[in-house]
Amino acid sequence: MIYEYQCTECGEVFEVWATLAEKEKGLRPQCPKCRCEDTRQIITAVALAGSSKSRRSTDAGPMCGPGCC
Repeated sequence: MIYEYQCTECGEVFEVWATLAEKEKGLRPQCPKCRCEDTRQIITAVALAGSSKSRRSTDAGPMCGPGCC
């Protein structure tokens, strides 16, 4: 999975590829710009949006889900 992090020192936003198991163990990535280890995970709109697989190609609109039309 891809996780997005931000450095608390320089503000750099970067992506980290990690397995769910690695994330559950307490992933603490280092900033690629300034090498600071004080980073925090950020949640983006992309991470919260539904998967395109949840819609059928024949859906009438964005409010429709599988089987509603």
